[in-house]
Amino acid sequence: MLIALAVNPRAAFGRARHAGRDAAAHFRAAGADVLLLCEDSYAGLARAVDRALDSGVDALVVVGGDGMVHLGLNALAGAGAIPGARVEAGVADGAGAGPHAGADAGGGIGGHVPLGIIPTGTGNDTARALGLPRHNLPAACERVLESLAGGGRMIDAGRVTAGGTSRWFAGVVSAGFDAAVNERANAWRWPRGTIRYQLAMLRELASFRAINYTVTADGECWQQGAMLISVANGQSIGGGMRITPEAVLDDGLLDLFIVSRVSRTGLLAVFPKVFSGRHVDHPAVHLRRVRKVELTAGNVVAYADGERIGALPLTIEVVPRALRVLA
Repeated sequence: MLIALAVNPRAAFGRARHAGRDAAAHFRAAGADVLLLCEDSYAGLARAVDRALDSGVDALVVVGGDGMVHLGLNALAGAGAIPGARVEAGVADGAGAGPHAGADAGGGIGGHVPLGIIPTGTGNDTARALGLPRHNLPAACERVLESLAGGGRMIDAGRVTAGGTSRWFAGVVSAGFDAAVNERANAWRWPRGTIRYQLAMLRELASFRAINYTVTADGECWQQGAMLISVANGQSIGGGMRITPEAVLDDGLLDLFIVSRVSRTGLLAVFPKVFSGRHVDHPAVHLRRVRKVELTAGNVVAYADGERIGALPLTIEVVPRALRVLA
């Protein structure tokens, strides 16, 4: 068994390098061969992952957070898995893709190489949705090995297209207040951990105004004044903010989450409730299950899995059973 083990050089502010070496030792002790990939940049790491997949591996395991899941997903997807579009390499800090999976009949990834996750990042929202052990490296490694033996689990993936370029995502696409918070938090080096996201939220709140969107969901089009719109395959963002608590990774649907126009004080009242999922009863919160969403708005940047996608307009669609994960 050959495992390609890709390590985010910046996850946990550099501590993931040690986690990568420890994970490699754990897998080798279990009898696996390990190709350890640790580069100084995301772009270099994406190229290294592509080369490893070209050489033939039994699994790709990523060490890090949601950004590494995003990189691994797009590396496995490749341009061949997206009919009529291309996957752009070198964006979102170099998260790229390579032709290593091939589409199945439904347009999904459908490749035989599964994706494993050793969650050592700040958010780990995809790992949380999958029920993986977080910040417990031995337990996470054992889960990967057990899942390899059992064949893993098929889950849906999302595909977001903007400006003629398509990318895959596992968790959530954000376009609005939450994306603006991400933009601000990513520019900070301090503080560390989820508190950085929460402080960025408070700073962004001081100047944020409602956005006028045009939304098309499964063919139905309407104008929407909103503070934020997210389209989710997973349940949470920002390290456990459960914006779509009923989302299911393998139901063939995405969850459209809208917070309609409210005052800044009203928005501040909504957000603390998302950690428990109690926000869904707020009159400004709207949820619906969809297969395809188109979003248009001026001066709005979207994020997927915490990685910068680019400006609206964009199209988001679900690809059922697109990815095999070791979970």
